[in-house]
Amino acid sequence: MNSTHLTHSDLLQLKRWNTPTIYNGWEQITKHDASAAGFNLEETRDFMPQMGPMVGYAITVVFEPSKAEHPQKNPRAWSEYREYVASVQGPKIVVVQDLDKPQVIGAFWGEVNSNIHRALGCVGTIVDGAIRDLDEMTNAGFKALARRMCVGHAFSCPVRWNCEVEVFGRKVQPGQLIHADKHGFLVIPMEDEARLLEAARFMDANECETLIPAARDTAGKATGDVLAAINEAGRKFGENARGKFGRKGEW
Repeated sequence: MNSTHLTHSDLLQLKRWNTPTIYNGWEQITKHDASAAGFNLEETRDFMPQMGPMVGYAITVVFEPSKAEHPQKNPRAWSEYREYVASVQGPKIVVVQDLDKPQVIGAFWGEVNSNIHRALGCVGTIVDGAIRDLDEMTNAGFKALARRMCVGHAFSCPVRWNCEVEVFGRKVQPGQLIHADKHGFLVIPMEDEARLLEAARFMDANECETLIPAARDTAGKATGDVLAAINEAGRKFGENARGKFGRKGEW
């Protein structure tokens, strides 16, 4: 588990931007291949887009609702798993791998489980499976990115937790910082956390000071002048990014 969490203030500020904006900052500071690392590779769905982005640290769990033997083997699994959840500093995002994939046999999440996790400092979930009780989950203030909804829960039971999981084609380690919204989710390598807010803030301002005004300030201008202004704004955008991070950025 990461012992150098960002402050609550930093997390609140990260929540003010959408996930693509956070990605734009992250790609400037990471040593990883930003075109293939960090974000979900398979399509996911945000079932509460009206709640905006969620930001938190990953707690991880695996379940397999098709198998009745799991709750039989460990009748205390839910209790032991909740002790793990409660022991971790928040805010937390519960990342759930469904071993029944691509089938959907039952939901890990519903009204009761969402309220319990909310009480334990969790703000939402990314589950490579199903949810149910959508309205009740929303009322609990528990955001969910999932594959689909379903009716039943089957033999829903934690099988193992506090372990590496894979959801939507992306591996997640316990304690990693996650930013998620209707676009998908971004898993931040721990070494990139400290500079993430500064980088996202800078790149967002860079767009607002160069390319966006050039694209919008077009009234009464000839097409050639508009194109020249956009080209110059793109040059300035790259110059600003290189001056700050040594990389030119998207434009």
